[in-house]
Amino acid sequence: MEGRYDPQSVEEVFRDYKGRRAGLIKALTTDVEEFYQQCDPEKENLCLYGFPSEQWEVNLPAEEVPPELPEPALGINFARDGMHEKDWLCLVAVHSDAWLIGVSFYFCSRFGYDRAARRRLFNMINELPTIYEVVTGAANNSNPKSATTKQHPSHKTHPKEEDEEEEDYEEEAAEEIVEGYEEEEEEEEHGETLCGACGLNYASDEFWICCDVCEKWFHGKCVRITPAKAEHMKQYKCPSCTTIKRTRH
Repeated sequence: MEGRYDPQSVEEVFRDYKGRRAGLIKALTTDVEEFYQQCDPEKENLCLYGFPSEQWEVNLPAEEVPPELPEPALGINFARDGMHEKDWLCLVAVHSDAWLIGVSFYFCSRFGYDRAARRRLFNMINELPTIYEVVTGAANNSNPKSATTKQHPSHKTHPKEEDEEEEDYEEEAAEEIVEGYEEEEEEEEHGETLCGACGLNYASDEFWICCDVCEKWFHGKCVRITPAKAEHMKQYKCPSCTTIKRTRH
């Protein structure tokens, strides 16, 4: 485990939260195979720790009582083989979210934050998707624009602003400035959107399509759908949702 770390200001506690959160997300997504192997049910009670350095670790709980920091959920390895892997990962994600909030509130109490400071900290935390939302893919579908684009097949891609020809030069220049702001907002809004197939981030210059069943976004090239093909589709189902339906039949 990492050494003692004492953030004190609201910004420092928030950085601590983000670092630990990033480490836990890494364990449950990109490093999931390694994480799965380390959670051997034959071992003793194990915990999943996230560190401010954006690293993670599966280890035994702290020996001292009470511990220096709140402890994560104990015995996550025992449930590994007793349920489906996805359900198990979601369960660990929920407990990891609860642990992160517990650690942040521990610092709030330890350093005597008043109501305004606590509100400021948790407003900052609330701007980020939870670990559970990232693991389940719900974070990709939480954007207001994402919901509106599903109303018509021709709008299943991330919205892009189109230049309009104006005779008046000043009006055209003003529209370009507004357009630039909207594109920046769109980039920020979709900053954490991940492709459900390859797992890569959103890129404004690529064609994306949303599954009408699971509501996950995909690169068109990853699921072999072109913009022209999407125009004539009343409903799009991703490969996973299509496979599930066939299996049920």
